[in-house]
Amino acid sequence: MKKSLSLISLFTLLIALSFSVKAQDDLMGLFDNEKPTTDYTHATFKTTRISLGQSIESPANGNLIFDIQHHFGRLNGGAYEFFGLDQATLRLGLQYGITDWLTIGYGRSTLEKTYDGSVKVRMIRQSKGEINMPFTISYFGNIGINSLKSIDTSRTIKFSSRLSFTNQLLIARKLSSAISLQLTPTYIHRNLVEKKIDDNDVWALGAGGRFKLTKRVSLNLEYYYILSEQTAKDYYNSFTIGFDIETGGHVFQLFFTNSQGIVEQHFIPKTTGNWLDGDIHFGFNISRTFALKKPKEFKK
Repeated sequence: MKKSLSLISLFTLLIALSFSVKAQDDLMGLFDNEKPTTDYTHATFKTTRISLGQSIESPANGNLIFDIQHHFGRLNGGAYEFFGLDQATLRLGLQYGITDWLTIGYGRSTLEKTYDGSVKVRMIRQSKGEINMPFTISYFGNIGINSLKSIDTSRTIKFSSRLSFTNQLLIARKLSSAISLQLTPTYIHRNLVEKKIDDNDVWALGAGGRFKLTKRVSLNLEYYYILSEQTAKDYYNSFTIGFDIETGGHVFQLFFTNSQGIVEQHFIPKTTGNWLDGDIHFGFNISRTFALKKPKEFKK
């Protein structure tokens, strides 16, 4: 009898151990089958522009951004010109996020009474984890229409001659929570130029950076180097120093630049100011975001 009880106890122990081992195997299997995740980088820059030029940032799906961009006259105009405040170049614009990766835009500038339409496409996004990508890469393109009346009334300017085009690759990396850098290879085509010796096709390389100073304030630097030889002889490279100030739904950008123009067709190939001569414009951008579509998680 005692022998039978011992055999029963041993048999029960073996069954219990087998269930325990199986349970451990199932638990380990859950860890083994857990899918790796991808962590995407956010807020490489504070808004859709570094200062003058485009950043890789885009409005979220269903968000509309209203832009007010303002460049005053040159500071070296002196007290008579109120240090540039008597003159101003203004652009009003809209950007809408059709998706999280596709943005369309529209704007109108006072300089040459230019209308512009644009598209921005995010192609690659910086991330780590299952997908390890060191950069964010976006494409930006626009078309500008010069609607300024011709001074020579005897000459008719064709509509096609009023068109200009910009194509850019925006290549950025967020190095840390405080530092972000971007390179911007640029190609601009102008159907009509002011001088016969000017290039219709202009190549340039832009570089910009954001350096976080506080939680809501950052220092921004931006520079566009003109690669097209003839245009480079007639104009200066655009250089801008500015600050981003975030206040809830608004982002204020204050900056100093040698460029009067606001759209890419103006400030990249047609900057006439020289920093060394004091040809410096004070300017600002104000961006206000409106959520026209609720995020998916809030839909009922």
